[in-house]
Amino acid sequence: MCTNSSCSKRLARMQDLQDLDNETCWLVKELKSYIAQEADFLPRETGLNIMESAAEVGIAIPVTQFYILYLPFSSVLMCYFDVLLWCLTFIFQNHNGVSAKCRNAKVEDLWSLASFFGFSTQTFVLAVNLLDRFLAIMKVQPKHVPCIGVSCLHIAAKMVEDECNISPTHELIRISQSKFTVSDLSRMEKIISEKLNLELKAITALTFLHLYHAVIVSLTSERGEIPSIERLEAQLKACLCQLIFSKAKPSVLALSVITQEFDALQSLAMLEIVQELQRHLKIIDSELLYWRGLVAKCMTEYSSSECNKPDNKKLVWIVSRRTAQNLHANHFSVPELPTIPEGSWDESESEDSCEDMSCEEDSLCGSPGSDAEGAFFPSEFCNQGRK
Repeated sequence: MCTNSSCSKRLARMQDLQDLDNETCWLVKELKSYIAQEADFLPRETGLNIMESAAEVGIAIPVTQFYILYLPFSSVLMCYFDVLLWCLTFIFQNHNGVSAKCRNAKVEDLWSLASFFGFSTQTFVLAVNLLDRFLAIMKVQPKHVPCIGVSCLHIAAKMVEDECNISPTHELIRISQSKFTVSDLSRMEKIISEKLNLELKAITALTFLHLYHAVIVSLTSERGEIPSIERLEAQLKACLCQLIFSKAKPSVLALSVITQEFDALQSLAMLEIVQELQRHLKIIDSELLYWRGLVAKCMTEYSSSECNKPDNKKLVWIVSRRTAQNLHANHFSVPELPTIPEGSWDESESEDSCEDMSCEEDSLCGSPGSDAEGAFFPSEFCNQGRK
């Protein structure tokens, strides 16, 4: 059994890596290497500050001043419409780019899409990193953000996921309910790759989260006090939905998530290990304390009932009235599956059966609600189907 003092001694001797086992030595070397490189993959802070200050641009324009200026030259009614048109033009054409609220909403959408397609946490975190790095160096109109977000997710998926797990591009666009085309997505991916100088592989907070978790597991046998990596990943994803956390160093943000979790669990032994690890990696106390407080605040908001958690949000399939009528008609026209004989299979029967099943698959797979979860079709469709 690994006691608190023995764990602390092992961490204190990390300067001499020969005192540790091979696995822990490798983890510590990886941590040091990634800390030295993490600054290269941070979004430009000036760009993040612009996004924070871009919220509600143009709303506070003193319209009355323009109203007075226009009075001598036109009637009151024409003056009103002239000023209104000018204000709308200013808001939509002379804005300072994407606001933090717009960015956060798109990250939540990416979380939903990643969950829908079964992408890993690594894919989602990498997509957010690419999105923030691109938005921080480019002045983007809000109408282009959906295409940029889906492009970042598609790039990340191609880098992380197995090829067989990546859905076709048109399916990704269709499920995201975006209005751009496959060619638009391809062009945007090329632009993102060029602007980021093809540095698509990034060292993220998830990288450090996995390494920290592995080091803590290797230094103690009290596994019951260590939260699962899935729980920590969920907390990190919640933090990434807020722009402020894109300013944090990935190493500090990951350690803040772990520290906050151990503090919430009141695990003194684990907190001692984290403190020793912090001192060994030379992470400043004030910096860790600042981001730890923000993580705790984020977790409090995220756990509240008012919070709409992206991971649990269902994608709603929006269809027109005509499409809904067609879906309603097709719902009752689906033939029943043929009865499978209990005896031995006949070659001709098996071919016929396979052909019938494939025909039915074609009739069902055209809409993503065929699993009868009720997430895509109105409840009355399912209810009528059971009559």
